[in-house]
Amino acid sequence: METFLIADDEKNIRDGLKCILDWEDLGFTLCGEAANGEEALSGILKNTPSLVLLDIRMPKLSGIDIIRIAREQGYNGKFIILSGYSDFSSAQAAIRYGVEYYLTKPIDEDELLDAISTIRENLTKEHQKSNRIALYRKKAKDVILHELITGIWKTDSSTELSSADLQGMNLVSNVYQVVIYEKFGLAPEDKSYRFADLLNITNNDHQSFESFQEDNKNVVLLKGDFAIRRFEDFLNHYEKTEIPEGSPMDSLFLAYGHPVKSLDEICLSYEEASALIKRRFFCIQGQHTLGYSELPELSSNSLRISDDKLNEFCDALTNYLQANNRRQVAATLFSMEEYLYNVDSTIESIRLFLTDLFLQLKENINKVYNNSRVTFPSNSAIIDYIEHCHYLYEIILYLSEQVKSIMDSNDGSSRDSILEDILNYIDNNYQNNIKLETIAPLFGYNSAYLGKLFTKAIGENFNSYVDQRRIEHSKKLLGQQNMKVYEISDQVGYKNVDYFHKKFKKYVGISPAEYRKQLKLDD
Repeated sequence: METFLIADDEKNIRDGLKCILDWEDLGFTLCGEAANGEEALSGILKNTPSLVLLDIRMPKLSGIDIIRIAREQGYNGKFIILSGYSDFSSAQAAIRYGVEYYLTKPIDEDELLDAISTIRENLTKEHQKSNRIALYRKKAKDVILHELITGIWKTDSSTELSSADLQGMNLVSNVYQVVIYEKFGLAPEDKSYRFADLLNITNNDHQSFESFQEDNKNVVLLKGDFAIRRFEDFLNHYEKTEIPEGSPMDSLFLAYGHPVKSLDEICLSYEEASALIKRRFFCIQGQHTLGYSELPELSSNSLRISDDKLNEFCDALTNYLQANNRRQVAATLFSMEEYLYNVDSTIESIRLFLTDLFLQLKENINKVYNNSRVTFPSNSAIIDYIEHCHYLYEIILYLSEQVKSIMDSNDGSSRDSILEDILNYIDNNYQNNIKLETIAPLFGYNSAYLGKLFTKAIGENFNSYVDQRRIEHSKKLLGQQNMKVYEISDQVGYKNVDYFHKKFKKYVGISPAEYRKQLKLDD
């Protein structure tokens, strides 16, 4: 239904215009009326009616001034001028502003009906044309987005579309970033959200991001510094805050590529995000995002799953279990987890590797203990459990629970001995990217519980203890003049030398270079 507004300083004329035709039958509904020029202009700009019936002579603002100002403000609706006399100069001015009908009072009903009918037909045609253009533009944009993320698009060779066309589609920006998301959980379809709400931004006319599907993936293309900063704030917030149950992020997993500067490079960001979304299997407990910095560098020389490696891990676990060496069992499980994280193999191949290892380990242990002291799940239960695990850490935790029960049946190890094993493990592995979330499953503990246990027993939290062990070792290495600071940083587990500087100064009070200089003076 179209809308119309009546503006005339005489109430009886306004009332007469409302009754002279069956407006509803003609496809119009009244959205307002005005008794002077200022009211008319305000009503036009506020309601944007499809049609305005406007008296040429109005108090406070003339009809021609109303039309001129409305056009300058972007109003594109239709006008019918109503006048008590024929005024050629006014008619000329009205024509300049796109007014097609100039009717003199008293209004002839048939003449008004013809004008309204023609205007209604023209409006219908314009809407159809506008809808077709919008549809064509959307189709064109969908094709362009597909070409951009798949690498088909090349700016130099894409001459059919001008920069103005791309600008009109809001595809021109100084920076882009691709995010892929998927829902998971017990009933992910019940979780409703809008990506704009998650980022706390508006996305009018897709100014900030595009959201679409590609190869059955939910893809978001962020555009511009503002949108990307919002996304970074969003990530930082959820890294520091525990995700409450029932929030949108509780059932979402996001993977994102690195920001790029041109349309031609969007495909690179998409490739990274696409590769990362497949690696959700490797996330630690509670992790809901994976970024480009966490993508392993797989190449033709990358590790491959092999029977030799399976036998190596299985033999090591069997031997350490017989010796009841908790520290080495944990180190072996961690080493196996690191190996599987970096292999260039499918998730199904990794599941099969772990299933074979578990069944082989079960067979070895049963031979050692003659099936009397240790109770394992059945083979079918093991296979079914591993097949239905969504994450690698769940399988490692399942395996570690079994080996823990074996060692507990041998000596009933105390909490203190486990903490001692953890400290030994840190002392031997601080140079690696060790985290409480990855260590806890190896010792058969929940990470939150182990963190509290560790802090209570040691007097400081896990991360602080690891940092201090790294800094203590770096102080020894700084005494070796043949090593550069960035080499020492890398060797003690800090891949970012600036971060190493920050930590060193926090615990020692001076920079690594100043500490080295002090050592020379002491000599």
